[in-house]
Amino acid sequence: MPRHASLALVLAAVSLAACHTARAPAPAAQALAPITRAEAQAVLDAQVACWNRGDLPGFVATYWDGPELTFLGSNGLTRGRGDLLAHYQKAYPDAAARGVLSFSILDVQPLGGEHALLLGQYRIDGVRPSSGFFSLVLVRRGDAVAILHDHTSETARR
Repeated sequence: MPRHASLALVLAAVSLAACHTARAPAPAAQALAPITRAEAQAVLDAQVACWNRGDLPGFVATYWDGPELTFLGSNGLTRGRGDLLAHYQKAYPDAAARGVLSFSILDVQPLGGEHALLLGQYRIDGVRPSSGFFSLVLVRRGDAVAILHDHTSETARR
């Protein structure tokens, strides 16, 4: 290899190394505080209030607003808020069908700073009583906490 060619390669390597070391370090990711049991309870309290006053759009507003939202129940998989709202409006068209909802939290486990797993139990009292269990994946969205995934199972009636 001619001497000027090898000198050119050395200069190119030094230039690349200088560019690499001259870059500012990436800013450190801001650590988020884990989702607390109180924040999880606030989401459920908002849902109960909306449900029991017949505000299904408000109830569904506690869920993540994006295509990543999933709900898995006895009718299979539902994605997105619009389809979830349509599901609830069809299944619970009036106050008699909705009944009175209540929740109890069984456990909340932080999954890093942005997510938490909430395990709970629901009960609907009324004309069509039902009860069962659910697992929610909660996600922090700015200062709020929303439901990203909901898996609800009704217990067998006896």
